[in-house]
Amino acid sequence: MNIIGKITGIKYKVVFSENLKKIDIKSFDINVAPSACVITDKKHSFAISKWVSPKRTRSYPFERVFNTLHISKKITVIPIVKDEGAKGDRDFIQWDTVSLMSLLDVFVIFAYYTKAEKADQKITNQQFDNKYVLSKIKEIEQYHSSALHWNLNELNTNLHKIIDKVKSSYTKIEKSTDIKLHSLKGLESFQNKIGKDVSLFMAFSRGKAEKAQSREFVTFQPKESLSTLSKAKVTITNYLGGQYFLTVDEILITKDKISLIEGKHSKNAILPSKGDIKDGLLKMILYCNLSEVTANGIKIKSEAVLCLTSSKLKGSISSNSIKSELTKFFKINNFSYTQILLVETVIKEATQNKFVIKIQYSK
Repeated sequence: MNIIGKITGIKYKVVFSENLKKIDIKSFDINVAPSACVITDKKHSFAISKWVSPKRTRSYPFERVFNTLHISKKITVIPIVKDEGAKGDRDFIQWDTVSLMSLLDVFVIFAYYTKAEKADQKITNQQFDNKYVLSKIKEIEQYHSSALHWNLNELNTNLHKIIDKVKSSYTKIEKSTDIKLHSLKGLESFQNKIGKDVSLFMAFSRGKAEKAQSREFVTFQPKESLSTLSKAKVTITNYLGGQYFLTVDEILITKDKISLIEGKHSKNAILPSKGDIKDGLLKMILYCNLSEVTANGIKIKSEAVLCLTSSKLKGSISSNSIKSELTKFFKINNFSYTQILLVETVIKEATQNKFVIKIQYSK
């Protein structure tokens, strides 16, 4: 089934937030900083997160960004390219990632690596150019337009220069580590395809995203455990010109409504990890702000559902459960105080943002 919807604006209140470490900008180093933190100086403070790869499916980047969403000014540092060596992966940033960050009002610093270490036949422990990242942070500090305007301007005016720096840096890393990396021709092709106009970047990324969506559509992930495996393609268009090609883990259709269900599962723990839950919550930000939804061309109302499952759970609850049902569920499953607090927090987030949380047993 093909589901299409629009996002005209984001309304969402983060409840499941973290207390982020505060770091003075004078001592800030992106390479040793936490995955999400707050940078301060005498006049400003803002949240910053970092990605370890431009690929969204690696190392919970959505969790890192989610942890900064409760701060008014937000920055995320994303490598334009990450090359692990000719015998490893090479990932490129995608337009949809930039568009999603713009939609969430997150400033993107398009960064590059300058150092790495040898690990067998690949490179590891890649280090960002910290001076460059700091210079961009200081630019954003004085920037008074929106994150969208910043991100588009960086793509239009700075992307070519950054890719040149990527090529130069990886040439040096190849020599210093004596590890063969991917050919520079791939970087030059990427530069040519996206460097002249943002629309070219959009078209190039969109083709790759559609292919990824088709692959995901037929792939069962071990972290999904739902009553059916009725995956559906979801294409979201927003007012920024971005299109997100996603798959929803399960759909449930009634006479007047379609439920878009994102599943997070744990086999060994009684609840999925915080990283998994926050990854799911970021999807909820999208799904609970959808409008003009159609399913196979037919207009229909939609509901966002985050389903947390475990093979160790007994029974089920939802964000619609009454207090006595929650208490019974916590007792039967011998939940700790920390686990109860986590569930109550996620339920509060669901209630405030008008989506549904389900927590239940599944194999």
